[in-house]
Amino acid sequence: MTLLICAAITLLTLMYVFYLPSKLYLGPGKTRAAFLRERKDAVYENLRDLNFEYNAGKLPDSDYQSLKASLEDEAATFLAEIDRLEKARLEKNSVLTQRRTRA
Repeated sequence: MTLLICAAITLLTLMYVFYLPSKLYLGPGKTRAAFLRERKDAVYENLRDLNFEYNAGKLPDSDYQSLKASLEDEAATFLAEIDRLEKARLEKNSVLTQRRTRA
C-alpha cells in the first residue's frame, strides 16, 4: 500500500514538473534589427563601464585603448548592419507603395 502511494505521489510530482500545456505563449518574435539594437545597447553600456573604470584608475592606458577600439569597432559593425536592414525595409515599403498606387 505504501509503495502504491509513493508511486502515485512520484507520478503526480513528475507530471506537475514536466507537464507542458498545449498552448504556450512564447512572446513576440525578435527581428534581426531588434537583436542588433539590443547588442548595440550592450556595447554602449560596456563602453560607459570601460570609461568609468579607466577614469577610476583601474585600467592601464594600453588596455583601455585596445578595449575601447575593440568595442567601438563592434558598435560600428552593429550600426552598419542596422542601417543596412533599415534601408532594405524602406526600399521594400516604397516598392509595395508604388505597386498599390499603380493598381
